[in-house]
Amino acid sequence: MVVWGTNFVVIHIGVEHFPPLLFACLRFTFALLPAVFFLRRPAVPWSKLAAYGVLIGAGQFGLLFFAIKGFIAAGLASLVVQSQPFFTILLAAAITHERVQPFQIAGLLLAAVGIGVILWHTDGSTTPLGIVLVLGAAFCWAAGNIVARSTPKVDMLAYVVWTSMFAIPPLLALSWFIEGWPAIRDGLAGAPPVAWAAAIWQAVGNVMFGYAVWGWLLSRYAAATVAPTSLLVPVFGMGAAAIWLGEPLPGWKFAAAGLVLSGLCVNSLWPRFAAIRAARHPPSS
Repeated sequence: MVVWGTNFVVIHIGVEHFPPLLFACLRFTFALLPAVFFLRRPAVPWSKLAAYGVLIGAGQFGLLFFAIKGFIAAGLASLVVQSQPFFTILLAAAITHERVQPFQIAGLLLAAVGIGVILWHTDGSTTPLGIVLVLGAAFCWAAGNIVARSTPKVDMLAYVVWTSMFAIPPLLALSWFIEGWPAIRDGLAGAPPVAWAAAIWQAVGNVMFGYAVWGWLLSRYAAATVAPTSLLVPVFGMGAAAIWLGEPLPGWKFAAAGLVLSGLCVNSLWPRFAAIRAARHPPSS
């Protein structure tokens, strides 16, 4: 969670020197190569590998990197993008007809109020457009989750490496048409070592280390135990942004974070609490 949370500061550093869509393209290029030559392709149809790659690549990270380039503070981006579980719930209800539970609605409402607090306090560092872009990134992340859930259990490290090949072409095309060849050329030619280190860290830290450790934990512990630890991502994200980027932490940010994290806690922890309560107080026969 420290790696994933502090990565929002690394993204900020990267988009200071690279055009954001090009930076996202580099992220997936370094995730793909050379690891693809050492990891067996998951037993997943090519169509699903492609769908996941486009949704996570051009969708989640393309929008996220674009937003952090001047439209939203890195720390708040780490918080807003955590709305992903709620989009996953809504998409699952629409596509697979899963029933939305009352506690999930309560969690969604709490998180929505937190996002509203951020919108109310938008300033030069965070804009309504930035919030919309990050919410779009969260939606694409959720759609990618739906695709991943429709596949059999696979090695997630190999999965994200192989799907990276489908993230690169749309990101490169978008960078070419939106950012333009001069920006691409100047970004590649003029980027200092710290920018290249930020791009490599996207693959080494977030993909190779992050997904490997996450998969290792899920293989040894119950998902209900491991999954709630993702609530720490915005804690480390906002803290790292305050320390390294000097982003202020006024009271309204703590209020917004508290509301969003409370909504995520209700969504993640309520089933566990209900199970414990049911075990302690079984219905009388």
